[in-house]
Amino acid sequence: MRYGIFGDIHGNLEALEAVLFDMQDQGVTHPLCLGDIVGYGADPVACMEWVQQLNCPIVKGNHDEEAANDGSLEHFSERAAIAMQWTRDQLSSEQRKFLKELRYRRQMGDFILVHASLDSPGQWSYINNALEAAASFNYQIDPLCFIGHTHVPQVFVKNAEIDAIEFSTFTVEPKRKYLVNAGSVGQPRDGDWRASYVIYDEEARTVELRRVAYDLAKSQAKIVAVGLPESLADRLAEGR
Repeated sequence: MRYGIFGDIHGNLEALEAVLFDMQDQGVTHPLCLGDIVGYGADPVACMEWVQQLNCPIVKGNHDEEAANDGSLEHFSERAAIAMQWTRDQLSSEQRKFLKELRYRRQMGDFILVHASLDSPGQWSYINNALEAAASFNYQIDPLCFIGHTHVPQVFVKNAEIDAIEFSTFTVEPKRKYLVNAGSVGQPRDGDWRASYVIYDEEARTVELRRVAYDLAKSQAKIVAVGLPESLADRLAEGR
């Protein structure tokens, strides 16, 4: 099996379409979604429809959770709060119910999916360094755990110690555990504007990072056209 593991779409339809077409080209047999389908971007409804049509396992992200309820958005930045309220207004009651019922974690054979971290999946902790990764590793039984949330592709490897490694492709080695951040489809924050996802080849035991170009200008124009903050469009080109 070849798993295409993607998340943090954030309503960016152009990026999502490009990633799904790339998965086809790369022979992906099983797509898996790490959550945050909505938020920030101009196409939350269409992105939800695409992901639902895949009929694939999905874990809940913090923006999915916020879109599903009517709680205060005071903890969000101003532009994120504006985008989230707009997103809530776009989604149907059925779509909000779908997001609300998503699980925080999904077990997939010898690996597990979670949006943020295994130690506190509903608290939305960020894993940016080895110390933060250690808390999640305490709850990781499987060799592999795939996460998102930070929008930065990264791998933490636990053997005697925990090391952060850069990767394009790596092989899963026995007696080690890996915490793999797939980056973001719709809003990368590592300085590269292209959509990011990973492919896990179960037979070859390899994990590959994929970067996919998409129609950036179209996505930016849509954000402005629907009245969302223009800074949300600008940041897509910056990869921040």
